[in-house]
Amino acid sequence: MTSGGGATGATSQGAPWRARGPRGLLLRWGLPRDPHASRHVTAFLVVTVLTVLVTRGALAATGFPQVGGPGLHVSHVLWGGLLLGLAVLLALSFIGPVVRPLVVLVGGIGFGLFVDEIGKFVTEDYDYFYGPTAMLVYVSVVALALVGEVLTGRRRAVPSERLAAAVDQAVAGVAGGFSPRVREHAQDLLGAAQGVPGHDEAAALVATVRPDGSELPDPVAAVSHGVVRLSRRLVSAAWVPRVAVVTIAGTALLGVARGLWLARDGGTAGWVVGALLAGGAATTAACVAGLLADDRERAFTWFRRAVLVSLLITQVALLRIEEWVGYAGLALDVVLLGLVAAELDVLREREHGGADGAGDGGTGGTRGTGDGAPARVR
Repeated sequence: MTSGGGATGATSQGAPWRARGPRGLLLRWGLPRDPHASRHVTAFLVVTVLTVLVTRGALAATGFPQVGGPGLHVSHVLWGGLLLGLAVLLALSFIGPVVRPLVVLVGGIGFGLFVDEIGKFVTEDYDYFYGPTAMLVYVSVVALALVGEVLTGRRRAVPSERLAAAVDQAVAGVAGGFSPRVREHAQDLLGAAQGVPGHDEAAALVATVRPDGSELPDPVAAVSHGVVRLSRRLVSAAWVPRVAVVTIAGTALLGVARGLWLARDGGTAGWVVGALLAGGAATTAACVAGLLADDRERAFTWFRRAVLVSLLITQVALLRIEEWVGYAGLALDVVLLGLVAAELDVLREREHGGADGAGDGGTGGTRGTGDGAPARVR
């Protein structure tokens, strides 16, 4: 079998592949998506942003020291490049899912150190303190997030991708064994891949993996699950979603007011003023649409859109005006987005009888390798 899988094969039940329906281009190229791709991409970008903040804060606290001898300056972009190279080396050296969290952390730190120096690469005088640097860093992160969303978030994983993920999990298990949690996860993936060619063979492989009670740490999964649990615990208090909505609307109105003030005062680039006004107005309109929605799930869908507009438009303008104020606003929007997303998850599970848990297991377990709320938001 080739990685592209272009040949027509038979399923374990004898049905031809073409009877199972057409495959997308990526699957024909042998590129199934990792069910945990969104979590890994998000973690990579979070580590990138944290690296930038820690680097800039540490440099400011120490007076921006220069590392090197006479006539030399070892920029931290070099360390970033080395860590990015190390992340690629790790990804190329090991198979299976266990190495990916390490690649996320090493690559995220490396990219953060690299992109923090973007001001030097877009100015003639190699200016690290170039004013729009914070905005350019944020735009770079948002662009990568959007690319990740296009690649992994536009549609749910198809059964053949679930099967590929189960086999990928088995790669680590063959070498080091399965903990009970990871075996359950692999079996969930197999259960979502019924009827896919190779299912029975993959199930037999998973069944042969020896048990191992040890769990390897996976900081990416641990933090991700911790954030989800905390968010759900917070939204279980009826007042938290309401405060979140009020905060979203309040910050939107402040953005509009800030834009009007800058427009009257003059001296600020027109696109910055326009972004503040447009972003604030669109966020406010989305909040109003949510408040007028006739059911709670639709309402919080609008509130999520409101926060996304703020993240994609308003925060870009704020980061251009004041770096640290912009970062504070960005942090607030991320928290609000998490709370709104948690409330949406709870509402959808309640409506549809539970979430799809097939892709929610961790990879770190291999060894060696609210209440009924009224429809409107009040």
